[in-house]
Amino acid sequence: MLGALLAAAALLASACTAGGSTHPGSAAAEAGLAALPRSTPAALTPYYTQKLTWRSCGVPGFQCTTMRAPLDYAKPDAGDTRLAVARKKATGPGKPLGSLLVNPGGPGGSAIGYLQQYAGIGYPTGVRARYDMVAVDPRGVARSEPVECLNGREMDAYTQTDFTPDDARETGELVEAYKKFAEGCGADAPGLLRHVSTAEAARDMDVLRSVLGDEKLAYVGASYGTFLGATYAGLFPDRVGRLVLDGAMDPSLPARRMNLDQTAGFETAFRAFAKDCVRHRDCPLGTEASQVGRNLKAFFRKLDAKPIPTGDADGRELGESLAMTGVIAAMYDEGAWEALRDALTSAMRENDGAGLLVLSDSYYERDGAGRYTNLMFANAAVNCVDLPPAFSTPDEVRRALPAFEKASPVFGEGLAWATLNCAYWPVAATGEPQRIEAKGAAPIVVVGTTRDPATPYRWAQALSRQLSSSRLLTYDGDGHTAYGRGSNCIDDTINAYLLRGTPPTGGKRCS
Repeated sequence: MLGALLAAAALLASACTAGGSTHPGSAAAEAGLAALPRSTPAALTPYYTQKLTWRSCGVPGFQCTTMRAPLDYAKPDAGDTRLAVARKKATGPGKPLGSLLVNPGGPGGSAIGYLQQYAGIGYPTGVRARYDMVAVDPRGVARSEPVECLNGREMDAYTQTDFTPDDARETGELVEAYKKFAEGCGADAPGLLRHVSTAEAARDMDVLRSVLGDEKLAYVGASYGTFLGATYAGLFPDRVGRLVLDGAMDPSLPARRMNLDQTAGFETAFRAFAKDCVRHRDCPLGTEASQVGRNLKAFFRKLDAKPIPTGDADGRELGESLAMTGVIAAMYDEGAWEALRDALTSAMRENDGAGLLVLSDSYYERDGAGRYTNLMFANAAVNCVDLPPAFSTPDEVRRALPAFEKASPVFGEGLAWATLNCAYWPVAATGEPQRIEAKGAAPIVVVGTTRDPATPYRWAQALSRQLSSSRLLTYDGDGHTAYGRGSNCIDDTINAYLLRGTPPTGGKRCS
C-alpha cells in the first residue's frame, strides 16, 4: 500500500451530518461560469456548473457537501456517482487565494479525515489564512460510496493469512484468501469497481475545481496523492496552478517494478532503523546493525511456526503476517521507532505480541471494536484497476522471489506474495504505465525524501524528469513524505510557493 502514513491511519472519521445552516451555491455559478473551460463537452456541462449546498459537518469550522460526477466519463448519461466534499474557509487576513485541495494518499486514505484532523488545523497558519482548505474523498473511498469487501471478522482472518507460504497447502490458502477478498469487493460494487481509477478521480478533481470557482487547481498531494496530482496535470496542463507532489510516485513503472522498488525502499528505511536501534541499550535485535535484519527474520520464522498471545479481546494471536505488518507500519515515521523497539522487546523477551498488534492495527485502520475503515478495500480497488497485475500465478511469484529477497532480505518474501492479490480481481485493469509530461503546465514542485520507505527517492527523481515544468525539492532524511514533518527548510520552501507562487530552484536540498 502506498501512502498509509501512521498519522493518516490514526485519523478519526467525522461523518458529515445533514444538519446546520445552508450556504450559497458554488462560486463558479456566482462568477458566471468563469471557471468552466471552453473545451468542456456539452454532456459534462451540468456537472461542471452544478451548485453545491454546504452544511455543517458536525466538526467545528468545517462544512460538507456532496458533488455529482459521471460514473463513466465516456458515457456521462449512464449515471452518477456521488462524492463527499469538505472545506474549511480561509481564516484571513490577507487576499484570498482560492481553494487548496489536499489528498493524503493511499490509495484509499480519506482526504476528508486528513483535512479535518490535520490539514485544516495543522497546515501553516499563513496557508490556512489565504486558502479555503478543501478535500474530496475519491470515488470508492471513505464517504464517497465506499467499496466494502469483508466484514470485521472476515478481515481479521484475512490479515492473519500466512503471506509467506511454505508449501502447496499454504499457497492454496493464500490464493483462496485473495479470491474471497476480490469476490467480496465485486459483489459489493460491481458497477463502481470498474470506475475507481486514478484517471477518473483526477477528472473529478477538475469538476470540483470548476464548481468551487477556481480557474486553476492548487493542490498538495502526498504519496499516492502525487500520482493523482500528476495525472491531473497530464490531463489538464492548462489548469495547473500551484501543485505540490510530496513523496512522489513514478507513473511510468509497471506494477512489478513498482513493487520491487518499494520493497527496496522499505529495506533502506529498515537499515536506518537498525542503525538507530543498536544505539540504544534496549534494542532487542542485537548490538550491531548487521545483526538486526537476521535476528528479525529469525523472529518472524518463529512466529510463523508458533504465534504468540496478544491479550486481544477477539482472540487474535501475533503470527508472522501481523508482526511484519507492524514493523512495516513503523517504517513510515521515524517517530514510531521507539514504539517499535518497545513492541519488539515485549514480543521477543516477554512473549507478549500486544505492541506489534497495535502497530499492525494502525496500518490496517482497525479500531478497538474490530471495525475496519475501507482503506484496504479501496486501496486494492484502485491499484488493481490502474495497472495490470504484477503476477498472475503463484509460480510467477516464486520465480521472482530471489529478486525481492535481494531487494529486502527481511521483507522481500512477504511483499512479493502481497503483489498477487490483483491476479484474482473481478474487473480488468483499465490503466497502463505512462510517462506524464504535462507540457505547458505552470511550475510543479516535486518533493522526495532520500530514505522514504514507501515512495523511494528515485521515484521523485523520475517524476521530476518527466514533468516538463517540475522543480525537484529533496529532503535528506527518514520517513514518508516531507512537508510538515519537522524540516523548516522544506516547509518554508513549500509555503513560499503556495503563498507567493515562488517555486524553488531546481535541485534544492534540505535536511
